[in-house]
Amino acid sequence: MAPSPSTPHSAGQVLPFRQSLVAMLGLCFCTMMVALDQTVVGTALPTIVAELKGFEYYAWVATSYLLTSVITVPIFGRLGDFYGRKRFVMAAIIVFTAASVLCGAANSMPFLVIARALQGIGGGMLVGTAFACVPELFPDPHVRLRWQVMLSSAFGIANAIGPSLGGFLTEAYGWRSVFYVNLPVGLLGVWFVGRHLPHMRAEEHSKASIDWLGAGLITAALGSLQMLVEWLPADGLSRGVVTLLVVLVISSAALYWWERRVSHPILPFEMFRDKSLAPLFVLSVFAGFSMFGLLFYAPLLLQGGFGLSPRETGLLITPLVVCITVGSIVNGRLITRLPNPNVMLYGGFLLLALACAGIITTHRGTPHLLIASYMFLAGLGLGFVMPNLTVFAQEVAGRAHLGIATALMQSLRMIGGMLGTAIVGTLVNHSYTGRVTDALTANDGTRWTSQLSDPQILVNAQAQNDFLMTLAHMGQNGALFIESARSSLVAAIHNGQMVSLAAALAGLWFVRRVPLIRLTRGAKTAPKPQPPVGE
Repeated sequence: MAPSPSTPHSAGQVLPFRQSLVAMLGLCFCTMMVALDQTVVGTALPTIVAELKGFEYYAWVATSYLLTSVITVPIFGRLGDFYGRKRFVMAAIIVFTAASVLCGAANSMPFLVIARALQGIGGGMLVGTAFACVPELFPDPHVRLRWQVMLSSAFGIANAIGPSLGGFLTEAYGWRSVFYVNLPVGLLGVWFVGRHLPHMRAEEHSKASIDWLGAGLITAALGSLQMLVEWLPADGLSRGVVTLLVVLVISSAALYWWERRVSHPILPFEMFRDKSLAPLFVLSVFAGFSMFGLLFYAPLLLQGGFGLSPRETGLLITPLVVCITVGSIVNGRLITRLPNPNVMLYGGFLLLALACAGIITTHRGTPHLLIASYMFLAGLGLGFVMPNLTVFAQEVAGRAHLGIATALMQSLRMIGGMLGTAIVGTLVNHSYTGRVTDALTANDGTRWTSQLSDPQILVNAQAQNDFLMTLAHMGQNGALFIESARSSLVAAIHNGQMVSLAAALAGLWFVRRVPLIRLTRGAKTAPKPQPPVGE
């Protein structure tokens, strides 16, 4: 039943308490699905790559998802502004869940990369629409911050069980099960959203004009940039690299020219020129860069470099993702009481930088408790940074640009994550190859370069045992070569994480550019809720 004007409810929210609660439950399941996917896949990824045999695609499993998400987030953020968000939230859940099934059925790395790209479309639709529902349901930022604890808790539950669940499922039922876990969560999300989330949209709207050309130009620019990052160190200025460079320059220039002339640009450059919004957008890129650089390469460090099992890795990664929620909850308690809320951004990026520096110093003998403490600092720092960037941007942008501002914040964080994963991955790949080749040459083992140049052997127990038995029959100590490869991988990931550290320090320095943003009480003009379908 739709709320009537006479229905009593708290100030600062457009629905009565009970309806607000069940609507938020639907959004919580959306949050859990996205969070579960990020955490379980990160833990299982070394095993996936070892089985499907394609370490060169390691970064692409993450970046293909992020690339398609970057495109779809602003598109559906804009569509939600015009036509309401409910129908797009439901469509997003269906696409995401169907793509998860395809990921679980993948029989090769290229197939998995394509399925992850499709999954990214669903994830981008969810981010662009579901998260923008919250400020519409709760226009008062103080009320919104209290209700966002539900989303933070859902995110935290998914993150708390995600790494351990990923490790357990991978060991007990195989890596494919980590994708199928999205099925029950998706079904619950569809039911709650379809039954209880009201259909809301601005009362005054015209026909939506979607910037499809802009979306295509963004795809060309970011795709060519990602491949350029991976190919340039290996191929130098080859014909293919030069071609990518030309595509990048032309598509970027065309995007800037076009977006300044189209009526509803997918990248509204006037928002980037806003002195209050622009620093928040830059910080979102830095946060995404460091976050995804840690999230996807810490498991490889622990499994491939230190020889831990997926389950042990999941337990050590858990503090990172759980403390994002803890930090968000603590932040929600503190931010409205501080005379200068920007202090939380300083604290968040400082903790993130300390965590990255700590990971760089780890080695096989580092106590697990100390590694977990670094993950704790990283999660707490991200919990201080991410919710504040979103709330600050929503406050500055106002109701007219609420959807696109929220979408841009999420998109730019994904762009940062895509660049972070690609750049860290490129450094890790080339550094590992060079180091393991040098180590094998020094130990008269160059004939085994082809087997050890791909670190999947450090994760795949069966391949590792076969290698050791082969060398044992030849009277050689294969364990020496395996240890050399592990040491090479650890050093390579440390080199990659230095870039994540640089991004966190850059964010810490750039916070000073953020103007003082006060969270004022009082609801802004909210869209009129319409009854859920079928009621």
